[in-house]
Amino acid sequence: MPLSRSIAGRVAIVTGAASGMGKATAELFGREGAHVAVTDLTLEGCEAVASALRAEGHSAAAFALDVADHDAIRSTVQQIAERFGGIDILVNNAGISSFSPLDAGDEYDLIWDRSLAVMLTGQQRMVRACLPWLRKSDAARIVNIASTEGLGATPGDTPYVAAKTGVTGLTRGLAVDLGKEGITVNCICPGPIRTAMTDALPEADKETFARRRTALRRYGEAEEVAHMTLSLVLPAASFITGAVIPVDGGLMARNA
Repeated sequence: MPLSRSIAGRVAIVTGAASGMGKATAELFGREGAHVAVTDLTLEGCEAVASALRAEGHSAAAFALDVADHDAIRSTVQQIAERFGGIDILVNNAGISSFSPLDAGDEYDLIWDRSLAVMLTGQQRMVRACLPWLRKSDAARIVNIASTEGLGATPGDTPYVAAKTGVTGLTRGLAVDLGKEGITVNCICPGPIRTAMTDALPEADKETFARRRTALRRYGEAEEVAHMTLSLVLPAASFITGAVIPVDGGLMARNA
């Protein structure tokens, strides 16, 4: 029987799904027929995405979740599994902006701790909480969202760089640990993407950066990242695991 390229009927959790790449992923998954658990810090933000999907006839539910809260992770994952009858797909997308100079004192320590809690520790806790249900799926898929900051570094961004670099290592470790069970774990490293995090940057600065640094000479759109995520969670993507994939318009490929 040919391998399936459909996620229709699959249950997918997307963290950080109220905006940006998470929102684009939740919307794409819903339109592809998945049951989507839309999670983010506020229920209002999640419900806006979920209700729009339901209005189009798709299956989605909203769940408020701070991925830095271990108890909240366990409780929310349980609610999602009960709501939809299982879990097949986890997309660890939740993230924060964390620029901070090294000499910022106590503020730096707070940003460091929050960055790792949300973008690294939160990812492994989400995986562990979902495992009982992922193990029951015949096509369990995990996609961790990192960043090209996990492949290189920008000055003043050490907490973010450390967290995202950790995600690439976490992905490889989980892929090795879970491979014998048929659970795939992959990582996407977005480059310059138009999201709420980059909205504050002047448009002229974004255009200049893209021309100088990316092969495609432009910023990417959140939906372009979502489509790579979709490709990795297909049942047919059964022999791809431990991969770290830049979606960066050629940023990491370009020397000059």
